[in-house]
Amino acid sequence: MISQKFFFTTALLKWNNTSNNRPMPWKGEKDPYKIWLSEIILQQTRVEQGWDYYNRFVAAFPDINKLAKAPETKVFKLWEGLGYYTRCKNLIATAKFIAKEKKGKFPDNYDNILKLQGVGPYTAAAIASFAYNLPYAVVDGNVFRVLSRFFNDDTAIDSTEGKKIFTALAQELLDKKQPGIYNQALMDFGAVICKPKLPLCKQCALQSSCGAYLKGLVNVLPVKEKKVPQKTRWLFYFIIEHNSKVYVRKRGTKDIWENLYEFVLVEATAATDAVRLEKLPAFKKLFKKGTYNIETISKLYSQKLTHQTIHGQFIKIKLKNKVEIEGYQSVSQKELASLPFPKFITTYLKDKNVSLNLL
Repeated sequence: MISQKFFFTTALLKWNNTSNNRPMPWKGEKDPYKIWLSEIILQQTRVEQGWDYYNRFVAAFPDINKLAKAPETKVFKLWEGLGYYTRCKNLIATAKFIAKEKKGKFPDNYDNILKLQGVGPYTAAAIASFAYNLPYAVVDGNVFRVLSRFFNDDTAIDSTEGKKIFTALAQELLDKKQPGIYNQALMDFGAVICKPKLPLCKQCALQSSCGAYLKGLVNVLPVKEKKVPQKTRWLFYFIIEHNSKVYVRKRGTKDIWENLYEFVLVEATAATDAVRLEKLPAFKKLFKKGTYNIETISKLYSQKLTHQTIHGQFIKIKLKNKVEIEGYQSVSQKELASLPFPKFITTYLKDKNVSLNLL
């Protein structure tokens, strides 16, 4: 009798050969630089969103040396809107490391790929198998989901035990002769058939041996044990203008949106209005009475991040006299357009009800 494990691998590859037509610009790519670029972009990002970013990066930086030599602000600007900006920081650091220390040659074995900044086991396995056909299984939440369902295993996929079990199982199932093709097939299968919600069980090539389907547990598996605590923050941005320039700063480390730019920030505890704003200690520290005019206060904007939800508003203020604001610099409209901002700010700037000319 055919084993369930053998069936999984052979049926998956057959589905890939006969039915998998999922298009992606990096699919079948053998250049490790482009594979690495696509994998970094796809960390915490849907393929549909990452597609255009990948094409723009390849057009702007066709090889790793050009990326390494690019001004960091230009790279962050190109990344603008993609989120999880630590990925961009790691992208720049790794490009510079390979260009300088490896003379532009990308590592060609799993262990050295894994040592690169921002590269974990999943990304290393993807690069090693796609670029060099090395036998390393890709293992992430999507793979865990497919394996948990097919083998009807209710071990929590985010537990230490679960990660160990499913990682070992993924490696055992891997087709060692064509690991790149197998890994891509498994990722595609999780994306288009065995989806997190509303999986296409009726169209599934693995249905006849899928434990979760046969037991009616598809919507129960996989199991997760951890709940990430959420917090709420209120950010109020002051767009302060004087002599056709506005004040901005580059955000520092140890918080969201590292290395991106922002307007003058005051963090508060709730939504506000002009009267309450002017009573805030932080506001009084910035402005003396009679030295400014509040021109507009925007509607409330919100953005949900992985571990927190951001609410806030944008307040346009015109100064009567120039002031020095510690940590901020005044820039022209032209300079402003070249700076990378977090999505929370660019959403406001692109709003159809907001003039793109801040000045």
